[in-house]
Amino acid sequence: MAKLAKTIVLTPIGAKKETPLDKTTRIMRRIAEDEAEIRAVKTTRLRNARLESEAGTPVEAITATSGRAR
Repeated sequence: MAKLAKTIVLTPIGAKKETPLDKTTRIMRRIAEDEAEIRAVKTTRLRNARLESEAGTPVEAITATSGRAR
C-alpha cells in the first residue's frame, strides 16, 4: 500500500485566498454597479421631467427617489 504524503492529506481543497487583483476587481465592479444605479435614477428623473413638461403638468408632482441614503 502506498503512503500518502502529509501535504496531500492536510491540504485544504477549494480554500483560496483573495489576491490583490481579485480585491481590485470586486471593488471596481461594486463602484460600477453603484454608478449605474445612480445613472438609472437620474435618467428616470429626467425622463419624467421631460414627459411632464411636454404634457403641461407641473414637474414638482413627480419625484424619483433612490433606495439608498447618502
